[in-house]
Amino acid sequence: MIISLPDTTTREISRTLLEAQENYSLATGRVLTLLVSARENDDLDSILLSVREATMEHPARVLVMILGDSSAPTSLDAEAILTADAGVSEMVVMHLKGELTHHLDAVVTPLLLPDTPIVAWWPTTAPARPAEAPLGRIVQRRITNARRNVSGNALLRLSNGYTPGDSDMMWSRITLWRGIVASVLDRDLSERVMAVEITGPVDNPSVDIAAGWLASCLNVDVVRNPAEDSCAIIENVPITKLVLSRASGDIVIAVVDEQSVRVSIPGLPDSYVAMTARTDAECLAEELRHLDPDTSYARALNSLSHVVETH
Repeated sequence: MIISLPDTTTREISRTLLEAQENYSLATGRVLTLLVSARENDDLDSILLSVREATMEHPARVLVMILGDSSAPTSLDAEAILTADAGVSEMVVMHLKGELTHHLDAVVTPLLLPDTPIVAWWPTTAPARPAEAPLGRIVQRRITNARRNVSGNALLRLSNGYTPGDSDMMWSRITLWRGIVASVLDRDLSERVMAVEITGPVDNPSVDIAAGWLASCLNVDVVRNPAEDSCAIIENVPITKLVLSRASGDIVIAVVDEQSVRVSIPGLPDSYVAMTARTDAECLAEELRHLDPDTSYARALNSLSHVVETH
């Protein structure tokens, strides 16, 4: 069910949500409020699909703000998306123009669920310091997406602007890969890793944050090599090769094809592990599973100074 609310107010939106709960017996067991800030030229269908899929795992009140021309006359048009059209959540999509684009916190405050965590997601363009942005000041967790925000040095921006509670989907994109690396190293914790080399596309921040993570965990400088090409395999699994050097020989984790990586350990036969690209929906769902500050991500950002880039 989609209820159109042209030229509306937050009071009218709130009344519509309340009436829908009463008239259509909508469930009220929402576990959080998710605030989404996007722009008119973003792929809105893809963003809404990602939100719908992610909140199947985390029922939420989703408030999507689509920012239009800030110099236009102030206006607010909205759609309340309920029941099957919103999955297990309830969603309000608001098109903002004029002065409202500068006061997102004031727009959403009347619509927040009481006594539940609040999370903000910027699916594309994000503020340099999310915690100081209007939305960032009223939430517990702030999720950005550096892979879609290609302007400038994304890692430098994230590192300089980091505040506990921040996270970026470049981190959750490599969760499965990090699990493989951790599993390999857990087999023998007695032997020290003396050197690390990691290879991936120069424009993919997931490779850089992976290097920072390894530097923080292994207490070594990490050499970051550029990938030789930019084929579809690299897009799906951006870290094409990892070499962990130990006295007994090198451990190598390398991409084989779009769905698997090969793990080579001295003295053992090669093994193959299934791994595919993660969608924005999967990454967002993972980010919503833990609302405390991600200390591993913070350490990875802090260790980027120990990543040595080659050209």
